[in-house]
Amino acid sequence: MADDGRAAPRRGGQTATLERLRVDRQLEETHTHYAEPLHLALVFGIDEKTAIRYAESACVLLDEAADQPLQ
Repeated sequence: MADDGRAAPRRGGQTATLERLRVDRQLEETHTHYAEPLHLALVFGIDEKTAIRYAESACVLLDEAADQPLQ
């Protein structure tokens, strides 16, 4: 871990900050549980409206990723 609270760089040159890790975990959970807002609210202890927003955003990101050609 770097002295400024960041983890060592990971693949793709991105630094694994706590915020990135949190978002990545939420996206993974959303993908695993088919963007179920109630599940997100329970697992992460977030408000239901926030969980709905997260689920909708995750669906958009997953759709965009699916549209990208494989490299």
